[in-house]
Amino acid sequence: MKIKLFLITLMVTSCLFAQRTPETIQSKKLGNRTFTVVTPPSYASSPEKKYPTLLVLDGEYLLDPFEGILKYGAYWDDLPEMIIIAIDQNNGETRFADSEFDDAGFPAGTGANFFEFIGQELYPYIDKKYRTLPFRIIAGHDTTAGFLNFYLYKDNPIFNAYISLAPEMAPEMEKRVAERLAKMVKPVFYYQATGEGDLKEINEKAAELDANIKAVPNAIFKYQNDAFKGASHYSLVAKAVPNAIYFIFDGYQPISMVEFQDKILKLEVGYTDYLIAKYDELEKRFGFKMKPRLSDFKAIEAAILKNKAYNELMPLSDFANKHYPKTTLGTYHEALYFEKTGNYKKAIKSYQKAFTQEAIREITKDFMMNRAEALKGKPDEPTEDVPAETPTEQPTEKQE
Repeated sequence: MKIKLFLITLMVTSCLFAQRTPETIQSKKLGNRTFTVVTPPSYASSPEKKYPTLLVLDGEYLLDPFEGILKYGAYWDDLPEMIIIAIDQNNGETRFADSEFDDAGFPAGTGANFFEFIGQELYPYIDKKYRTLPFRIIAGHDTTAGFLNFYLYKDNPIFNAYISLAPEMAPEMEKRVAERLAKMVKPVFYYQATGEGDLKEINEKAAELDANIKAVPNAIFKYQNDAFKGASHYSLVAKAVPNAIYFIFDGYQPISMVEFQDKILKLEVGYTDYLIAKYDELEKRFGFKMKPRLSDFKAIEAAILKNKAYNELMPLSDFANKHYPKTTLGTYHEALYFEKTGNYKKAIKSYQKAFTQEAIREITKDFMMNRAEALKGKPDEPTEDVPAETPTEQPTEKQE
């Protein structure tokens, strides 16, 4: 009995944590190469879900900081879950051989083989074995940070986002990266970080690349450069990793109080459109097909009520019914629209629909029936200023 209980506990807890899987691939170009694949906590319990990928070079020491911030962000729904592929490169001179380039500043020898290995062998293997989305990030440190820039030299690079930490650049790279970014026809995210206490050569070339990138006119790529004061070649990694990940996934987070106050409340119209556009952009940019968060519905509803833009409750109801059918959410917004515009008879009928629907959060059947009961006997008097107690509050800093 104890053994059975232990096995059940093990199965349950394994679904709550990320799973690390050591992998080996027989490369035609490089021989045996080892790497670790980290699947997120929901991977086993959500068999239909697909995930973006993060390829971490120097995986032996960069995996932990990246995995840690992704775990933390995903816990608060600030960052999406991802599949991490961490390549082992710290055996002897492997990382330097993998990053080899010629005098002209292009991949050469084992560097050229490693470049092709990632695109022609590693990713086909990963995409076949794991449930991946097309959105890919690559990250590296010093030598490998310089190497990852070579993927931007291709007309159709296989990565969507680049995290370059204290890069040691090949010849002309500080010019070529900016030139290639200027020619991008699809959105690309580029993040670079340096530390004040690093080698002079690293910081000078990074500063030159920063200036060249900032000089690109009409850029369609997104770019951020961090130069950390007091940071060393190694300590900058701890500062840069969260900045880089949050930079790439800016906009993924639930609506915050700052966004609510500074953007949404200041709108004159288009509150529901703002919500729709937020999730359309996430799908377009990252490939996520996610249900709009209930807390975001709540924020938009709060803005509508505060600005008395009651007509927008109906499109909000339609959007809710699309993503949460058979629940009380869309019905509640429909009924609230009729109530706030003084159409009490229609409001009562709408609230009563909840009797056959599934409750969602605080919008329970009892809540909806009580709202209907409170309106009985009131004559229709269309108005924009009908006081009504709702379960809606403005968003707080801590989103559920």
